[in-house]
Amino acid sequence: MRRLWPFAVVAALELVAVAFDLTALRWLTKPLLAPLLLAHLVARRRRIDAVAVGLVFATAGDVALLLPGDTAFLVGMAFFLGTQVSFLTAFLRHRRPPTVAVAGYLGLWALANALLWNALGPLRVPVLAYSLALSLMAAAAAGVSRRVAVGGALFLGSDLLIGLGAAGTTVPGHGLAVMTTYIAALLLITTGWAARTDGRERVGAGVTRSVVDPTTLAEDAR
Repeated sequence: MRRLWPFAVVAALELVAVAFDLTALRWLTKPLLAPLLLAHLVARRRRIDAVAVGLVFATAGDVALLLPGDTAFLVGMAFFLGTQVSFLTAFLRHRRPPTVAVAGYLGLWALANALLWNALGPLRVPVLAYSLALSLMAAAAAGVSRRVAVGGALFLGSDLLIGLGAAGTTVPGHGLAVMTTYIAALLLITTGWAARTDGRERVGAGVTRSVVDPTTLAEDAR
């Protein structure tokens, strides 16, 4: 976890920038969030996998969403669609998600889109497609580990807040809530994935459990 201190610093500065509307600082901090987690993941796994590719898409999406206007919003959504599909691919290869998680997230997807449909205007269809991929990713995350499952749920919650904003509805501290949940989601997904897959590969290679990282064993116990 010591490798994550740069991410913690950048994340704290990003939240300060959001809270005080410091645009210049946001341009310095937000594009670094996913790359710092990507560096941590590659250092742990020693290779590029689908979750790593998802973090690359997230970096591009973060930059796009710093720009104003509907076009930038749609471009950012397209990049984050790449994130969701990449994460979904990785999670499904790892393990089949629980049926109850799939049913629950699909039910939430249908309800949220029904409630926001009229207010989203021309964004309806793009949001419908993106939110389906997001919901499936969150459901698949439930099959990986508790940490990754919470990360997937927070990612969905963060983007649900963005969807509400696009529909003209905001909550107190809206921007800060969006970024806090997003940052937590990326952190939990990345570290949870690194711990779960790293432990599985070590045991699969014939290494005894006594030398597996304690963090991995704690994840397995859950």
